[in-house]
Amino acid sequence: MSTATSTPPPATPAPPARVLVVDDDPTVAEVVTGYLRRAGHSVHHAADGPAALDSAARHEPDLVVLDLMLPGIDGLEVCRRLRAERPVPVIMLTARGDEDDRIAGLELGADDYVTKPFSPRELVLRVESVLRRSRSAAPRTAGGGQLTGAGIRLDPRTRRAVRNGQELMLTLREFDLLAHFLTHPGRAHGREELMRDVWGWDFGDLSTVTVHVRRLRAKIEEDPAAPRLIRTVWGVGYRFEAGGEEGTP
Repeated sequence: MSTATSTPPPATPAPPARVLVVDDDPTVAEVVTGYLRRAGHSVHHAADGPAALDSAARHEPDLVVLDLMLPGIDGLEVCRRLRAERPVPVIMLTARGDEDDRIAGLELGADDYVTKPFSPRELVLRVESVLRRSRSAAPRTAGGGQLTGAGIRLDPRTRRAVRNGQELMLTLREFDLLAHFLTHPGRAHGREELMRDVWGWDFGDLSTVTVHVRRLRAKIEEDPAAPRLIRTVWGVGYRFEAGGEEGTP
């Protein structure tokens, strides 16, 4: 494996967690599980899609590191089935040139991805970043109370979001992205800024932000093709219109 030239900044390690590593390459699996165990996590390994689903059902991992190229059932289908059961965070492992697969995985609700070849240390840092966010009470908000706007009520403490009386089924990153928008209504945000403030990275593939905005629009907009809440600001990024619909709080 290569050593990455740029890695996420050092951070306080997340508390130990149950991590499921799914990869059919024995060398990659051995290195990844070794690094994660040395970081204090309890790690299980699965070498194919069916084994991954069985292990997830038996051990209920706190996070899954998931290779997309798997025998039996491919990683995209494994991700789809995992997310249908419960909102477990998923970090995908993808080949460097497989942009379509990365986007497809993000569309299914994966929280992050790392491209092969990768630095095991970088992967551990990304795992711990996702774990911290999934276990935190919420993104920081003024006063720590509920956030409201455009018919949406979001409770950072319970990580629940409701729109017009219906609960929204949001992934970890979608929730954090919506919280960020609700905290800063009417303000234009660049994708680099969102990557830094929501994902916690000073670098990364900005298509990740684009895909998550598209997924969030599909869940909160009346017509995602003509969004009234999350507006595109050409040449800048996005702006959330808290009063974008009638009858909003």
